[in-house]
Amino acid sequence: MHGTPWSSQLWLPYAHALSKTYSVYIFDNPGYGESKLLTPKAKEAFEENGALTLQAEVTAALFMHWGLAMDKGSAPHIIAHDNAGLVALRMALHHKCTYKSLTLIDVVAVGPWGLPFFKLVADNENVFNAIPAPMFEGIVRGYVRGAAFKVLKREDEDMLAGPWVSGDGRPGQEGFVRVLKQASKRRSEDVEELYCKIGESGLPVRIIWGKEDQWVPCERAEKLKGLIGGKCEVVLVEEAGHLIQLDQPERLMAEIVMFLLEVDGAS
Repeated sequence: MHGTPWSSQLWLPYAHALSKTYSVYIFDNPGYGESKLLTPKAKEAFEENGALTLQAEVTAALFMHWGLAMDKGSAPHIIAHDNAGLVALRMALHHKCTYKSLTLIDVVAVGPWGLPFFKLVADNENVFNAIPAPMFEGIVRGYVRGAAFKVLKREDEDMLAGPWVSGDGRPGQEGFVRVLKQASKRRSEDVEELYCKIGESGLPVRIIWGKEDQWVPCERAEKLKGLIGGKCEVVLVEEAGHLIQLDQPERLMAEIVMFLLEVDGAS
């Protein structure tokens, strides 16, 4: 599960590798990547859904459509990055989704919330939508680069920025402004006090964090662990920022596989 402003493409190499052992499901959230928000009503609902309650409802419905997370027999391993962590937690707590394990990677799930840039965009929506495309592309690429600790390969930067700057019918400039406007309204105080129920359920939870994450500092990992409790453990990865998938792919893959094998071996 991906977060903002990413897409399922960020997980594609991991999905291919894990598919040798597991059935893997990846998808673009509504308004991201290849997934469009088709109506003005949907766009308005998306912008106002800072708490991601609607995203949790939609994703829970998608899982039900796939026949996943309805009971122990259909319980999947969940791997979530960025604000997908909040979505996955809401799905378990509010929609009774059942998981076999939960891997939370540099997640946005506890306050304080937001980057100053989110508020700047939200307060100046018309200005950002009116910026000429070549200049706007520079803004998007600069924003994306800031999530990584290491210098991004050009093809990775193109993959991350593409849905917002390509002009090929994907979310584009308006979509990028929309997702950052939504992010400026992010909140989780209504659900943070319930995270302990995840720990009390006995669900194996692994929190993996890039030690150099400048977007969501690694101290949040310990805060989240304290809120969840139970079988929750934290792994900090050196020389990795928020885009740990690209900064330390081998280490991240090893951590994911070891955790899944550990859970599967214990079940």
